[in-house]
Amino acid sequence: MRITQPTKPKPDQSLPLTIAEEIKQLIYAGEFKPGDRLNEAGLALRMGTSRGPIREAIRILAGIGLVTAVMNRGVFVRKITMREMLEIYDLRALVFGFAAQRATEHINDDHRRQFEYLLSQMDVAAKAENSDLYYNLNLEFHALILTLSNSQRARQVYDDYVKELHLFRRQNFNTPGNMRTSNIEHRRIYEAISKGAKAKAGSLAEDHILAGRQRLLIMNDDSIPAVFSGD
Repeated sequence: MRITQPTKPKPDQSLPLTIAEEIKQLIYAGEFKPGDRLNEAGLALRMGTSRGPIREAIRILAGIGLVTAVMNRGVFVRKITMREMLEIYDLRALVFGFAAQRATEHINDDHRRQFEYLLSQMDVAAKAENSDLYYNLNLEFHALILTLSNSQRARQVYDDYVKELHLFRRQNFNTPGNMRTSNIEHRRIYEAISKGAKAKAGSLAEDHILAGRQRLLIMNDDSIPAVFSGD
């Protein structure tokens, strides 16, 4: 008679994702600030779990650029200088402009429906002053344009820039006026892409990123002098 060994229960794969989301919201809320060290034992106690899922959650957060590991020191909330942020915005504007131009060559009616849906939902989020919802829809809008660029390298480079800027960019959407302005810009970009206006789509897409950078600078005007100090 063959004895069947009992099947080991599979670990809950959703637990690290849930914990990563909780830590992410704590970072966005400012409880964990850029440069703060994340203590695995403390987080495990707080989340009521072992350190294993915490470790996995931290790997997830590192993958999206919110935390960074420093050898022999631990894991820290990602910190970049204002100067680095400005440089990344400039490069991101160039890539997004390129993607918008390329998108004019690949858009179809299904894509137009996706764009219209995202734009309408962002209008709803802005009206409700729901910055979290707006931020996530905004990411989807940009991702759709990068997908339509049909350039894997452009998508990868752009995603890397987005990961580095998460903490900065979220501040842009804490003001309802900024959300509304951002979505007006989105619609203009979409309309240019939809009409096949290649040069206009690229120009509007670049301007949109740089306008976002300017809005962020206005919100952080006390940090602006450091940008030009040569640090």
